[in-house]
Amino acid sequence: MFKKKIFRQQQLKFMILNLLAFTVIFTIFGVIIFSQVQSTLFKKTDEELTSFKEMSANHHLDNIQNKELSPEGPPNDRPKNSNPRIMVIEWDEYGQILNIDEIGTLFYETYFQNYRLDKTNLDKITMIQINDDFNFRYILFKDTNTNDNIAYTQLLVNVDAEQTILNNFSKLIIICSVIFIILSISASYVLSKKMMQPIIHSWKKQSEFVENASHELRTPLTIIQNKLELLLTSPQEKIASKFENIALSLSETRRLSKLTSDLLTLARADSAETQLVKQTIHVDSFIRNVCTPYKEIAESQDKHFWLSLNCDVQIDADEVRLHQLLVILLDNALKYTNEHDSIGVKTYSEDQKVVLEISDTGIGVKEENSKLIFDRFYREDKARSRESGGVGLGLSIAQWIVEQHGGSIRAIPNQLKGTTFKVKIPK
Repeated sequence: MFKKKIFRQQQLKFMILNLLAFTVIFTIFGVIIFSQVQSTLFKKTDEELTSFKEMSANHHLDNIQNKELSPEGPPNDRPKNSNPRIMVIEWDEYGQILNIDEIGTLFYETYFQNYRLDKTNLDKITMIQINDDFNFRYILFKDTNTNDNIAYTQLLVNVDAEQTILNNFSKLIIICSVIFIILSISASYVLSKKMMQPIIHSWKKQSEFVENASHELRTPLTIIQNKLELLLTSPQEKIASKFENIALSLSETRRLSKLTSDLLTLARADSAETQLVKQTIHVDSFIRNVCTPYKEIAESQDKHFWLSLNCDVQIDADEVRLHQLLVILLDNALKYTNEHDSIGVKTYSEDQKVVLEISDTGIGVKEENSKLIFDRFYREDKARSRESGGVGLGLSIAQWIVEQHGGSIRAIPNQLKGTTFKVKIPK
């Protein structure tokens, strides 16, 4: 129950983080798109206002107005590329409009009678709304002609069409945002579940590892403790009479030492603390030297041990770790074979890789379990493994060693009986 609560809390955190990330990204994207649309809509209008202002600085404003605003003037007198929507308002220094007749009395009384001059945005293009309905962009600048009463000139352009487009686009952005938030919640939930899967898997693996390690450590410790307590009950006895108890305690101590060493190796492997010390190794010579004592052991157990070394090359590898790899595979071959069974070691080159095959005619591995045997503490036959002293860590260490060398390892059931472990390591 507590574990599920932790998982739910962590998934909720991931979901919130994903949702925030989506929201921030879409907000930035929306702001950029909106600002680009806004600048594009008003770009032409602003350029024409600026151009008109620059032209007015070089000519008398009254001549410009006669050419621009008078319907009786010749068409060619209007400045090139000027916007016919531009409206010119002339102000005196007291803030009164001077060209009411040119604007139109009705137009003035309807829209500009209550409009007051604002000098705060001088020489800047500004957005205003008149009568709460009509949108204009304007630029206000001082008049340079000293022969008239005009103090300021204001150029206005009606941008109701552009503002309508912008308002509709804003509504579209809001609607899309709402839809996107709903989709983001769904996507965040799905992503948070996917993000939790490796965490839950790792948690389960860690829990299994701790549980199995505790169990494997507890068994030899219990045996050692019981045997030592039994020895204490008869302190006057001779060693010879308690030989079995002492021998069993030593056996469990060695087993405990090996188990601790394997656990330490895997812990260092998980933390990437262990580094390989590579050196040049002649493959066949190295394997022959490692296999020599195992050949003698096999013969003493009435087992046939054969070598077929056909890889006369050198590779850069960690000699200690490769030795450990061979020991693990050869130990397994000896443990799970009976009298008159065969154990073989074969080497050859394939696809620019060194291939090592260790095969036996023992009890073998079921095909459906060929991948599971590399899991930590996995034992196909737990009773038999317990008798042989195995705890299910050797092949996990073997797989780690091979992967550290950039290679691969897999178990292949033999056609008749037994198993072949095939290791590939790059040259």
